[in-house]
Amino acid sequence: MDPSTHSAKSRIATSQSGHSESRSLPAVTSWVIRCPNWVGDIVMATPVFESLRATYPDAEITALIRPYARGIIENSPWFDHILDCDDKSLRGLQEIRRNGSVRKWQAGLLLTNTTHSFLTLKLAGVKRTYGYKRNTRRFFLTDGPSPQTDGKVYKALPMQDYYLELCRYLGMTLPAKPKPKLYIDDALSAFGQRYLAEKGVLPGDMLIGLNPGASFGSSKCWPAGNFARLAELLQKLYDCKIILLVGPGEEGIAAQIVAASGASIINTADDLLNLAQLKPVIKQCNLLITNDTGPRHFAVAFDVPAVVLMGPTNPLYTASHLDRTSVIRLDLPCSPCHKKICPYKHHACMNEITPNMVVTASSKYLTASIT
Repeated sequence: MDPSTHSAKSRIATSQSGHSESRSLPAVTSWVIRCPNWVGDIVMATPVFESLRATYPDAEITALIRPYARGIIENSPWFDHILDCDDKSLRGLQEIRRNGSVRKWQAGLLLTNTTHSFLTLKLAGVKRTYGYKRNTRRFFLTDGPSPQTDGKVYKALPMQDYYLELCRYLGMTLPAKPKPKLYIDDALSAFGQRYLAEKGVLPGDMLIGLNPGASFGSSKCWPAGNFARLAELLQKLYDCKIILLVGPGEEGIAAQIVAASGASIINTADDLLNLAQLKPVIKQCNLLITNDTGPRHFAVAFDVPAVVLMGPTNPLYTASHLDRTSVIRLDLPCSPCHKKICPYKHHACMNEITPNMVVTASSKYLTASIT
């Protein structure tokens, strides 16, 4: 078995079937599923992976996913193969086509919305392709629902519900209690324990993760100075360890936070943990404080409390599994704008969230240290 192959003998049991108005899928022995592109969307789509495996327990299922994101779904029981999806280059498309010829995919499930992703599966020889009927591809898909609309625009829905509606429509077995799930094998768990130990985190230490970046754009980012002050307040109140979770291109933000803060901060910028390595680190946190970006959903998957700082995005897209998540969002007339850069230059939706607000929201999840 090659490194891109994961044993799928151990499956997760699910129990709830689709509704009566759903469709019946044909017998399929080989599936390919085109995963979403954004980190958070992938995590929110994991109930779909669970549903597909429950519906087709003996089928060979291949996940087609962006190379940087494969670590998110590694070690899961849903897939027999995980393949890198480079559909932006001729070489990448040829590789996908070659794999389609070898795997002989009979059906494909699209969790992306573009016509390009549909054409990629057609190039790979997939004859039956299912997904939302959007854009030009709606004329060519084998089947799938039309997105819900609110007037002339698509209706904002929690992404987990959006993805699962596709499964329900197609008559798949739905999870009894759908919730994002991620998996860690023994080697990855050992890495996480060793990494934190090397950074001075001892068993029993309170560990708070700060996630200051956002690949979407600067509009989602809380100011570095606020993170710096927050670290000081938390460390004084809780005598905790603070770990700064830093992604590619976020080294500058991390450096600003460390330089401006009087707190002792573990800066992961020099290590640049990949998304697989990030899983055991977040799992060990007592709390994650984060911009509205992918790692917040890792916390949900591992039942880690989270405080989310939200500005330009519509909270409806992530309005599920908030029992251990506090979202701090200001009700401003310009929000949500969904712009990568604040069009008004004031960035009030994030700048007006204060460190004290975050400390207050965090307090419900933390126990003050005895001094």
